[in-house]
Amino acid sequence: MLDGSVLDGSVRHGLLPSPLGELTCARDEDGLVGLWYPDHRGGVPADLGPREDGAFADVAEQLAEYFAGGRTAFDLPLAPRGPAFDQRVWAALREVPFGAVVTYGELARAVGGPGHAQAVGAANGRNPLSILVPCHRVVGADGTLTGYAGGLWRKRFLLSLEEPDADGGGRLF
Repeated sequence: MLDGSVLDGSVRHGLLPSPLGELTCARDEDGLVGLWYPDHRGGVPADLGPREDGAFADVAEQLAEYFAGGRTAFDLPLAPRGPAFDQRVWAALREVPFGAVVTYGELARAVGGPGHAQAVGAANGRNPLSILVPCHRVVGADGTLTGYAGGLWRKRFLLSLEEPDADGGGRLF
């Protein structure tokens, strides 16, 4: 989660429509630092700099393509802020392909070892770039849907949108 201690005045934000509710998007000169649902667990940071909806046309276009089923990967500069372990988890999440899911345990093995599943879950929950860094693709060990900062109904929606056809999808690790 972005907090006031890391804001340096260069962040600006915009509001973007989506089928999941109005999204708050924030960026600085390095890239996107946040994409939050209106009722995001943990809240949307209060001070995101000036509102400039027009500065997010690239994000709005790619999200619209994704929601319409025409985009399976995002090509946007991302600059999430967080500790090194969280950064490793978020980088691994970006490797989970469209239509695939991974368990917390599988993701933990990929970033540091099987004993890190809870830490991976916590980092997943702190992901500031919902949808773009696909934390919705992480499921419980038995394949069940577990927590999601945007609510399980949104996780179901996103996974349903990405449901693989007969020839694709599946496990990553």
